[in-house]
Amino acid sequence: MKIGILFDLDGTLLDTLEDMEDATNYALNVYGCPSRTLEEIRRMVGNGAQNLIRMSLPGKTDDPDLMTILATYKEYYNSHCQIKTKPYDGIMDVLKQLAEHHQIAIVSNKPDPTVKQLCAQYFPGIYAQGETADCPRKPAPDMVWQAMKQIGVDACIYVGDSEVDIATAKNAGVPCLSVLWGFRDRDVLEAAGATCFCENPREMPVMIEAMEELYGK
Repeated sequence: MKIGILFDLDGTLLDTLEDMEDATNYALNVYGCPSRTLEEIRRMVGNGAQNLIRMSLPGKTDDPDLMTILATYKEYYNSHCQIKTKPYDGIMDVLKQLAEHHQIAIVSNKPDPTVKQLCAQYFPGIYAQGETADCPRKPAPDMVWQAMKQIGVDACIYVGDSEVDIATAKNAGVPCLSVLWGFRDRDVLEAAGATCFCENPREMPVMIEAMEELYGK
């Protein structure tokens, strides 16, 4: 049985939080809304840009139109998504090590063009899939199944940093490894059902090897 490794992008491979904060606050300020703090943005990300903007709005009767401010956010973010974004320490070495024995793919709730732009820059050669009209966002399992098909594997281990990732893995019927350097704290992940945790990227190869052994039992 061929086992692949599927990764979430934001909060798992790339620290994208500051660029998303800047884009969110730019869009909010254009329409006269107050800015959000980095910590507030951290709690809001993970389920797509529309959800991020909806949660960022003040929640008043005179809030600007959601789709209008979302369009402003997307336009700004698409041209500023690589300003402060960077891979987490150790991620590049770990991916190189894992790629020696596994097929790897990346699945993200960002729009597909943005996902492909970021991954071409930081992870060239790795299959990457974002949200499209015919591939709904996580926690729907479609991205996982499509990525598995594209990289030619029968099963996979899913690696992510949020409760959305835990639900995605469950819906896809695959095991989930939850990382602790991303956008959610351990207690949030435990409440969402996480049972397997990785505290440092360099621990990941050993943990994945142990999870692979369970696959065969």
